[in-house]
Amino acid sequence: MSDPRIKKLAELLVNYSAKVQPGEWVFINSHIIAEPLANEVLRAVLEAGGLPQVIMTSDDISETSLKYSNQEQLTWISPTTKMLYKKADVLIALRAFENTRYLANIDPKKQQIQAQARRELLQIYLERAASGDLKWTLTNYPCPAYAQDADMSLSEYQDFVYSATYTDQDDPVKEWKRIHDEQQKVVDWLKGKKEVTLKSPNVDLTLSVEGRTFINSDGTNNMPSGEVFTGPVEDSANGWVEYTYPAIEKGREVTGIRLEFKDGKVVNATAEKNEEFMLAMLDSDDGARYLGEFAIGTNYGIQKFTKSILYDEKIGGSFHMALGAGYPETGSKNVSSIHWDMICDIREDSEIHVDGELFYKNGKFQI
Repeated sequence: MSDPRIKKLAELLVNYSAKVQPGEWVFINSHIIAEPLANEVLRAVLEAGGLPQVIMTSDDISETSLKYSNQEQLTWISPTTKMLYKKADVLIALRAFENTRYLANIDPKKQQIQAQARRELLQIYLERAASGDLKWTLTNYPCPAYAQDADMSLSEYQDFVYSATYTDQDDPVKEWKRIHDEQQKVVDWLKGKKEVTLKSPNVDLTLSVEGRTFINSDGTNNMPSGEVFTGPVEDSANGWVEYTYPAIEKGREVTGIRLEFKDGKVVNATAEKNEEFMLAMLDSDDGARYLGEFAIGTNYGIQKFTKSILYDEKIGGSFHMALGAGYPETGSKNVSSIHWDMICDIREDSEIHVDGELFYKNGKFQI
């Protein structure tokens, strides 16, 4: 018997997050493991009157593509892929893995080359999303690989996912609208503010948000969500941060990260594990050592680190910053082939001041 929560999640993605309308070209990008969810999303898109296109991938296909591609092949972008990025009305991404470390032994230089080649696509995607020309949403399908990373059984992880997305509730949309209203109070307070200062045993950092817009992330794009975020002024970050959680990117887990910023740029970066990979990513292009995002996690229903950024960056009592590309709707001007989120716990001995006023203390808003 199929899990009824899968159908509810699909309907939430299509009707609440993406708000699919009749006649819209809907690109459903799914891992083959997530086929049960992809099938329900397809059904929901058809019922909404959308025009769906489904593309499935797998770990093996992605690994083979990187392992055996030469320089020309790594930099080649299919014309059909370009058309999708430029013309599709809606993107629904369903992520899953058979093995989350399947790229762990791929040459990071190859990954860097491929990412650089796809920077134009990333920028098209970001700009269309910011203008409203492209609607998008993504979620993780609760599969065994994610459950193993989270140190849960599959059934436990399924319960975790459906609880975090509120698809175990009678009316998930009602819950997400409630979260929107709560976060909007924070966004409204931050409007027009200029300087953010973070202090804790793991961070001593100042950055400017002058002229930038904070976004209420309420499940419209990421599902689940629960954060408020912006793009810091590119040359403003000064200080240091030691991230308390591993940062996972392209199949590699980087731990013990310490970054030092001067005038916005990472001038010193160290890690206890996979430092060489981290440095390769930071040297991807001119924008990779600058911040594209600063965010505070507000989802207090997510307290366990699961090694999945979609959930972990939302942990209530944490903040995260992304190196690389920023979201244009925030006012960010940073352009890069990477967007790498890194998370820091601030639930103890921690304060955030905004324009000199106490804004956040030990994991709680003070406004």
